[in-house]
Amino acid sequence: MLFKKKGLFTVSDAMKVVEIASRKNAKEIIVMCETIDEDAKRRLWDYANAVRLMADLTGEQREVRIEILEGYVSDKVKGIEL
Repeated sequence: MLFKKKGLFTVSDAMKVVEIASRKNAKEIIVMCETIDEDAKRRLWDYANAVRLMADLTGEQREVRIEILEGYVSDKVKGIEL
C-alpha cells in the first residue's frame, strides 16, 4: 500500500497508516513524504516488528515490509493521500 503526504509525516499520520494497513492485512507499506519525524519512523518499524512477533507466536508466516521514500511526493503516482 502506498501512502502519500506533502509536508511533514508525523506520528499521527503513522498511526493512521498502521490502522489502515492492519485492517487490510498489507504485506508492504510504502510511505512517500517530503520529511518524516523520527518518532513516526519508529512507530512504523515497531508495527512491522509486532506483526512479525505475533506471527511467530501463532506459527504463521506473515511479515510487513516498510519502505520510506523521503524528499519528493509525486502527483502522478496513485496512493492514499493523508
